[in-house]
Amino acid sequence: MKYLRGTLLPALLLALASFATAKKNDPLVAIKTFPSELSNIQYFDDSKVVLLGEIDTGRIWRSTDAGKEWNELKKDIIALAIIKNPFDNNVAIVVGETTHWITYDQGETWTDFDTADWPSGLENPVGWHAGDNKKIIFNTRENCRTKACIGKSYYTTDGFKTHNLLRDDRKMCLWARSSERFLADDEKHQDRILCVAEGQYSDLTKDFRLLISDDYFEHEFEPTMSSGRVVSGMANMASVKGYFVAAAKSDHSSELALYVTDDTETWHHAEFGEGKIEEDAYTILESTNYSIQVDVMTSRFAFVGSLYTSNSNGTYFTKNIDHTNRNLEGFVDFEKVSNIQGVVLVNVVDNWEDVHTPLAEKKLKSKISFDDGRTFEPLKAGDKDLHLHSVTDLRNSGRVFSSPAPGLVMGVGNTGKYLRRYTDGDLYVSDDAGVTWTKALDEAHKYEFGDQGSVLVAVYDEGDTDKIMYSLNHGKDWDSKKLDAQIRFRELTTVPDSTSLKFIGFGAKVKEGGGREWVVVHIDFSEMHEDTCGKDDFEDWPVRKEADGTASCVMGHKQIFRRRKKDVECFVNKPFEDPTPSFEPCECEENRDYECDYNFKPSGEGDDKKCVPSGQLELPKGACEGDKTTYTGSSGWRKIPGNQCKGETKKDKEIERDCKESEKTPASGKIATKKVSFKGASSFQEWYYLERGSESKGTDETIVMRTYEREAWITHDHGKEWKKAVDEDVIGIYPHQYNNDYVYFLTAGTKVYYSTDRGKDDSVHYFDAPQMPAPVDYMQWLQFHPKQKDWLIWTGGEHCKGGDRDCHTMASVSTNNGGEWKGLLPFVQKCAFVWREQGRQVNEKLVFCEQHTNEEMAAPLELISSEDWFETKDVKYKSVVEFATMSEFIIVATKAEDSDDLKLDASLDGVNFADAQFPPKFQVDTQRAYTVLDSSTHSVFLHVTVNWRSEQEYGSIIKSNSNGTSYIMSLSAVNRNTAGYVDFEKMQGIEGVALANVVPNFEKVNEGAKKEKKTQITHNDGSDWEFLQIQGKDSTGNDYECDTSDLAKCSLHLHGFTERRDPREQYSSPTAVGIMMGVGNVGGSLGSFGEANTFMTTDAGVTWKEIMKGNFAWEFGDQGSIIVIVERGKSTKELFYSTDMGGKWKQFDFHKHEINVQSITTVPSDTSLNFLIWGSDGKELLTVNVDFSGLDEFQEQCDLEEQDPTGGDYDLWTPEHPMLKEQPQCLFGHIAEYHRKKPDANCYNGRKIDHLHHYDNCTCERRDFECDYNYERLAGGTCQLVEGLPKPEGKAVCNKKGVKEWWEITGYRKIPISTCSGGRDMEHTSQVHPCPGYEDDFERKHGISGFGIFLAVVLPFLAAGGIGWYVWKNWDGKFGRIRLGEGYGAVGGGGQSAWVAVPIAVLSGIVAVVAAVPMLIGSMWRAVSSRFGGYGGRTYTSRSSFARGRGDYAVVDPDEGELLGDESDEDV
Repeated sequence: MKYLRGTLLPALLLALASFATAKKNDPLVAIKTFPSELSNIQYFDDSKVVLLGEIDTGRIWRSTDAGKEWNELKKDIIALAIIKNPFDNNVAIVVGETTHWITYDQGETWTDFDTADWPSGLENPVGWHAGDNKKIIFNTRENCRTKACIGKSYYTTDGFKTHNLLRDDRKMCLWARSSERFLADDEKHQDRILCVAEGQYSDLTKDFRLLISDDYFEHEFEPTMSSGRVVSGMANMASVKGYFVAAAKSDHSSELALYVTDDTETWHHAEFGEGKIEEDAYTILESTNYSIQVDVMTSRFAFVGSLYTSNSNGTYFTKNIDHTNRNLEGFVDFEKVSNIQGVVLVNVVDNWEDVHTPLAEKKLKSKISFDDGRTFEPLKAGDKDLHLHSVTDLRNSGRVFSSPAPGLVMGVGNTGKYLRRYTDGDLYVSDDAGVTWTKALDEAHKYEFGDQGSVLVAVYDEGDTDKIMYSLNHGKDWDSKKLDAQIRFRELTTVPDSTSLKFIGFGAKVKEGGGREWVVVHIDFSEMHEDTCGKDDFEDWPVRKEADGTASCVMGHKQIFRRRKKDVECFVNKPFEDPTPSFEPCECEENRDYECDYNFKPSGEGDDKKCVPSGQLELPKGACEGDKTTYTGSSGWRKIPGNQCKGETKKDKEIERDCKESEKTPASGKIATKKVSFKGASSFQEWYYLERGSESKGTDETIVMRTYEREAWITHDHGKEWKKAVDEDVIGIYPHQYNNDYVYFLTAGTKVYYSTDRGKDDSVHYFDAPQMPAPVDYMQWLQFHPKQKDWLIWTGGEHCKGGDRDCHTMASVSTNNGGEWKGLLPFVQKCAFVWREQGRQVNEKLVFCEQHTNEEMAAPLELISSEDWFETKDVKYKSVVEFATMSEFIIVATKAEDSDDLKLDASLDGVNFADAQFPPKFQVDTQRAYTVLDSSTHSVFLHVTVNWRSEQEYGSIIKSNSNGTSYIMSLSAVNRNTAGYVDFEKMQGIEGVALANVVPNFEKVNEGAKKEKKTQITHNDGSDWEFLQIQGKDSTGNDYECDTSDLAKCSLHLHGFTERRDPREQYSSPTAVGIMMGVGNVGGSLGSFGEANTFMTTDAGVTWKEIMKGNFAWEFGDQGSIIVIVERGKSTKELFYSTDMGGKWKQFDFHKHEINVQSITTVPSDTSLNFLIWGSDGKELLTVNVDFSGLDEFQEQCDLEEQDPTGGDYDLWTPEHPMLKEQPQCLFGHIAEYHRKKPDANCYNGRKIDHLHHYDNCTCERRDFECDYNYERLAGGTCQLVEGLPKPEGKAVCNKKGVKEWWEITGYRKIPISTCSGGRDMEHTSQVHPCPGYEDDFERKHGISGFGIFLAVVLPFLAAGGIGWYVWKNWDGKFGRIRLGEGYGAVGGGGQSAWVAVPIAVLSGIVAVVAAVPMLIGSMWRAVSSRFGGYGGRTYTSRSSFARGRGDYAVVDPDEGELLGDESDEDV
């Protein structure tokens, strides 16, 4: 067993203590030898009791005399860590594997308790209550295999006499009273707990919630944040002095929002001015009682940051100093001098402009502030600058520089221009809180403070030593104590308040006969002097002085300590009595004692600092009425809460304010338009929205675009103003697949321009790629990593200039966003990262490459994998067609050895692969093409091409079980086109609804006839299909020409995926719940576009109505509040819009004369009130922004209250199944209720809302089950074994890892998406049996139905080569978007882009959990890490999909689609 090798951290996070005895002219020293390596010394504060642990054995030792004598705790205590209660110096927990021990008497006695699992490896296992030592939260190990690192938390209110489950879906849980200052005087919240937990109906990190309970989650509520809405994507939280801080993660971005509260009820959004917080890039530092201090990383690769300090309520942060030094673990060179207000030491990177990688040499300088970070100055040793090693280079436990000893500060460093190596440093000391410094000892030493600063102790820290150095006069003079052995000290420590005369050191000494043994050194100064200091031995010491020597004021008072004079020969000798200052109030001073009031934010610095309104101000009653233009209100300033200054200044007084500050900008009542022309451009080649994350700061709506002439443009206001993105020719734009803030502009050479901030504020930089882009058709030059946003794979062309015959591809990898490159493999067709977090354990560095054999570009492909950038490699397949990743699966298409058929394999871990099993009676002569359609409902829909002849393609849709291993028939004769697209589309935002176009005359098509097409819809995830029901009359009030009651002959048919110029088109929107639109006709079959009209449904496809004659493109805005349509196929100047879900349509002229419209677009989430029309006016390209935000109906934000969902501007809507007569609302085992804005509500939705309000599970019925493999459904609905086929072997599941029992097959299996409970069980009605080897376990379960963990071994994939990359490159984050005109990535034609048909891994999302755990709560746990690898205090990153409908081709989940083959006769 392995104990943590002690990372040594600041003492405010570790509870360490010490005592001793002696009566001589020098200190008493006692050395104790231990059998194995030691770590984790824990003092019980204000006592002589110390605990420490052995790393190798987990044994715990206890001393009651400050480390002189030691006794082993009882033999059965085997520790992973010791965790002491920071609020009660009698309480500690020894954390074991599943048995743990707690003490309430400083380790004299211990009580054990058990948990079902090991302690948490990501969070601190123990959460202490600041006011009640019996209230404890215990966190157990997280599931990072199949979940986003979700674990269980238990709680006790009686000190683990009993304990109960708190939550089983938490990321983290904390008591509200997790710090002494927070809610200290609020009795009503003594039981309050806050948890970051899974979403109500989702385990994706983008849906994580902050939940609060006062009764251990018998009841719970989700707090409303400052936006007026609850916030999803919660990633982290911490208790910091009198504040509670929660971090929310932006979807599709690395940016975070911090929310701060001082009561857990009212939360404020923290603003950082021009700065921003990103995941894994911030550290909450030791803060004051009146502010929060945060270091924000500004250089990801060099670990450089900026220090910010908040105002007193944590809402506004002001930058203190730039270029602070950080390290990989999130530690920052920052320390507040203990017990002294306002003194801060930092290290800054002087050469920050030249530092681009973690390995680059930093030139560090030390700075000190005496005014809480407002100003900084150099440290001075005489007239020389002094630089000290700090937190990023820890060499001891406790604080780096200071202790509670008043004014005494020490550090290791050097004078000169920059900080040198630690071993080049000397020990320096200051006794005036860092104002002046003197050299104490040559060489680097560990050091400690004792007896309130009367004793300073140091030990040599560059190797073995046989002496202890000490000073009794503030470091002016030093004496030594000879040791009996040469010892290499690991740690030197004492009681945390530095009031003791006893110290403990531990380390290793040379053992007789060779090797080393571990020792603890007890050092006792308590009887070196017989006198205890008297009154005359003390002096008043002001913490800070003005230039004239008088005491300075901080927070409205002067802080004065009574401390021992430097040269007197006595000890304070008051162990455990902390030094406390006296305070004298000061007169209030405007610049020092005031901050910006609520609803105001700082502007400017120093004497020019002002407080300006942060938004519209609330008016006092009666203000600004009538013709009044001013009112009396706040000056914008307030006295800092807690400030003790006396008197008033003019900032305390109200002032006359302009009424305009409190008025909203009057609504114009009009629709605004802005046209921009692009002279000289012939066509738009590509465009992408870089949508701002939900928690990202700013209001930009950014689009990047490239013209045929290779000009790249960018707009941040949705097309109202455009500017050149870069000045060079751009051959391709690559938005980051997983992070909307990142975008890359590729040139024809090696220069690649990029931005990590959506191209804002001159954030476009460049790197040099290792080669020019590979001149290979359909090549994807850049590949992105789902988790590590800065990891790139570049596929370039080696020797490809001037038509060189040796031209070939070369793949390279960068782990710092193009800063440095390492070659992977030559002669590749494709290389990609295959890591996906969901559902499997795969090495993050795992890369798959398709490499041409024999290093010939025309040779067959091998599939090769590597986990070390191809230092070593493994050939997976010799003849591969394509590979893809889909959700947690890796799918490979290979050629069969003895035929032209494709063979499909899939893997969860990239190592073990298995085959797919297709339905019985499903025979395809030659398997040539497959298309994965969707896997969002725990089943995969796979289209298998039956007829692959050009213009005659169709096939069958088959549906998998929940682990993707076997398939059943869903729908036959489904239309496909030559490119591989299938007329199949899932509805976004609603589960289980899909549309497909079938070929009813498929038999005639096999003989050469033209295909007919009819549209069908399913409401139960493919189990049943029906034709589309048209409602009433057409849009002109006329009857349809056929009998709409006879659906077989008269139904609605819609043009589908196979006829779209742009794969981003889709019927629905993820935020306009229940609404779909389409273009088609009513009749017996689908007609041409020329005879098509535009139709709409608002009940998820149950009924449809015609809304407009003609073929219109559409867009949804403000989550369905507005729908805009524009006619395509002819010139136009008008659009139509509806603000009541299609009830009424209004016409608006967006241009003064008719233009050719190519497309209409908006942001991918459909949350904007701005739209962009792309088109041309003659030969001139143009865009027209259409802004609806000025309309009167969009001036107020809609009122949504989860507790009263229909009391405001929303209704609850429940989808229904039209074919069910009983409980039609019970779909997939539950009744779901969705928020939908009332059609007559005059308001805007604004922030994206979670439309799913609630669902209730139903009892299971026949409809919740489908036929099992080898079974077919009969007309009456029963499932019968297919004649001639064997009954599947239920025992086969025993071959799967972890399965202990099996059921006999009944012929039915539960639909994977169904959540029903109770009622009919048609799957487990047969006999259950034990798996071999698990008979005893089976008996213990007494016949309870077994739980088999089915490791999915196969998942289908997309075939029909060439479409995946086209989908991705033409993706704007959604698909339900009609694009008009020629030019924009259309399939076919001579102008087709080179990358149009490249098959790649497409459209998967990632949201990384915050890894920068605040130092205040994270660093302690890093210090007590355990034998199972160490509690790093850093969370795993977790994956979240794109918002529903942002996945691949008609996909509603985080899956990628790929076209993997489409082998034709000509290709063979």
